[in-house]
Amino acid sequence: MAAAKKSVTKETGQDKGNGADTPPDFTREQELRALRDMLLIRRFEEKAGQLYGMGAIGGFCHLYIGQEAIVVGMQMALKQGDQVITGYRDHGHMLACGMDAKGVMAELTGRRGGYSKGKGGSMHMFSKEKNFFGGHGIVGAQVSLGTGLAFANRYRGNDFVSLAYFGDGASNQGQVYESFNMAELWKLPVVYIIENNRYAMGTSVTRSSAQTDFSKRGISFNIPGEQIDGMDVRAVKAAGDRAVAWCRAGKGPFILEMQTYRYRGHSMSDPAKYRTREEVDKVRHDQDPIEQVRNRLLAAKVSEQELKAIDAEVREIVNASADFAQNDPEPDASELYTDVYR
Repeated sequence: MAAAKKSVTKETGQDKGNGADTPPDFTREQELRALRDMLLIRRFEEKAGQLYGMGAIGGFCHLYIGQEAIVVGMQMALKQGDQVITGYRDHGHMLACGMDAKGVMAELTGRRGGYSKGKGGSMHMFSKEKNFFGGHGIVGAQVSLGTGLAFANRYRGNDFVSLAYFGDGASNQGQVYESFNMAELWKLPVVYIIENNRYAMGTSVTRSSAQTDFSKRGISFNIPGEQIDGMDVRAVKAAGDRAVAWCRAGKGPFILEMQTYRYRGHSMSDPAKYRTREEVDKVRHDQDPIEQVRNRLLAAKVSEQELKAIDAEVREIVNASADFAQNDPEPDASELYTDVYR
């Protein structure tokens, strides 16, 4: 899965090494920030899974466990004003954008204090304040919407960039390619981030995609792409820096294929029988994004006690969010008629 990284050149569409096989080292502060942000997502998702099992969360619930390095690394490449939009595996993206864990968890449990007032649930949350333009339940819908965000940026003459996250399954949607075409024609500042976790909803990419190197999906539109180890937050951040700089320079869109892996099923109702337990355990043991950072910090003489303190702080935040989400009132019945547009 974590194969050699490569890029597709703008001029010829041919593969070439991008010099990113060994990503730049993080500073101590960057490592600690990455650890804390990834741990927040991991612990939050573990708690969400627990609440789902207890019946406190209904409907669909798609966990991000294993993929944390992608959104954390990409956020480190952004500046204030840049926008994020994604699909329905969205809890990690919201937390990385700085949205409050209490508001996210309360939305999962359908409470008044949730980001969509308890009416959207796991797959439909937004925060204009944090420039998070939603998790979207329709497969691939966020790609065209993210392209629209980039069009608005270009129209307004600012230098903001939009990030449109989608998975290997959504990559085969027709609207994705229509978006690619328009984005390149109009040189729109959008980074398309393909989170390739290998199985989409439950079918291996080798059985569902004729071209399994998703970084090449933009070749026919003359859009450059890179294939990145999405389990290494340093590699993600370095690739994000390159892609965002490309967009800010007015050169148009960029594609990043993040090779990653989800430890849980597609959703909480998926037993994931299409893969072996040994496969999952091997990825966890060899490539876990959080353990990679933790091991580097320990090698840099950061104490085990300091790392445990970070985990304790994160667990306190997550436990508080769960308490709030189970005790906050449900929305009043009158809310059924608000925020409805026709």
